[in-house]
Amino acid sequence: MSKRPVLPVIGGICSLIIAMGVSRFAYTPILPLMKEAIGFSEKTAGILASSNYLGYLVGALLASFINGGARKQKWLTWTLFINILSVAWMGFSTDYYAWLFLRFIAGITSGLIFVLTSSILLDILAAKGRLTWVGFFYSGVGIGIFMTGLVVPLLDSFFGWRGAWFSLAIISLFLGFVVLFTLKDDNHSMIETFNTSNIEAGKGKIANFLPWLIIAYGLEGLGYIVSATFIVDIVKGIPSLSQYAALSWVFVGIAAIPSTFLWVKLGERFGYINALNIALLIQAVGVVLPVIMFNASGALVGAFLFGATFMGITSLATSYARELQPRNSNLVIGIMTTIYGIGMVIGPIAAGVLVAKYGQYTIALGLASGVLLLAVIVLIVGRVFIKNINKRKEDVYAIRKY
Repeated sequence: MSKRPVLPVIGGICSLIIAMGVSRFAYTPILPLMKEAIGFSEKTAGILASSNYLGYLVGALLASFINGGARKQKWLTWTLFINILSVAWMGFSTDYYAWLFLRFIAGITSGLIFVLTSSILLDILAAKGRLTWVGFFYSGVGIGIFMTGLVVPLLDSFFGWRGAWFSLAIISLFLGFVVLFTLKDDNHSMIETFNTSNIEAGKGKIANFLPWLIIAYGLEGLGYIVSATFIVDIVKGIPSLSQYAALSWVFVGIAAIPSTFLWVKLGERFGYINALNIALLIQAVGVVLPVIMFNASGALVGAFLFGATFMGITSLATSYARELQPRNSNLVIGIMTTIYGIGMVIGPIAAGVLVAKYGQYTIALGLASGVLLLAVIVLIVGRVFIKNINKRKEDVYAIRKY
């Protein structure tokens, strides 16, 4: 493998387009089309979304126990195939319970693909001294969102919502072959090339911060998912934008593509926690902006701010977590994604119930924004708490040494 692992990064990007851009997030622009054709409530839409996120939680948890390069590769191959099949099958049925099952299966495989791909590629990048390239890798989610935002309205105009699911599955199948031929886990060389200073970085002071990071990341999962699920439906409710609702999803994708690389760079320059706090604050504004400004500007700027932060937060959190525990990347990323997934399960159901009760998204988006602000507070409190504990340890050590 060359010093510049271009092909594995390309494979990782394609993997995220399949698992996240299509399987997980294509539901957002297709949702209004399905509601219009079939006729179901926001509550039902939220339950379907949560079924997918519950599966994502299960998949992430399963992935955290899969060790060894060959096993990861084999699991990744099969989960890609099942994931693509579940996407295609969405267009074959109009039965609610069939959709519920398919979205759950898509969620399980998406969680597995995300964690396995992240673990394989982060190890490759670390071994080659290119960990900053993680930003390019996570841009795959933004590329997938941008792609689905553009092609779903076009596919719907020709084939309807059913054809949109079929066509996206065909695109995913092509990308799946790219993944299989480019993303190879060279686990033995990675173990040998780990820098001992990086291993030591996971011990001592910063390692204690991991629980706080996991809690904040779980709150991010709960807060961001309301916009991620309903943003297109929210825009469709604005009369001046109703015919261009999918445009908001394109804005999310455009902002997300470069954001992952930029946020990792900011994290290295100013510190991961500082960058995370800034990203969470910006996202909190983006989530609530469509409520404050219920017009085209509020919706599109809010979508852009949301897109510019949600995958950037994932890039920062997973990169920092791996830095804290470099020898257990699969387990740490799996645990973080599982906690993140719990928030994603709760969010759409709660939001759907609130919208069904009050007939608008105001309360749901306001609470989601508040949860993101709470994540900032957790990170700040955690850093102060750990800093004080470490200072006390240093004082005790100094007294004993004296």
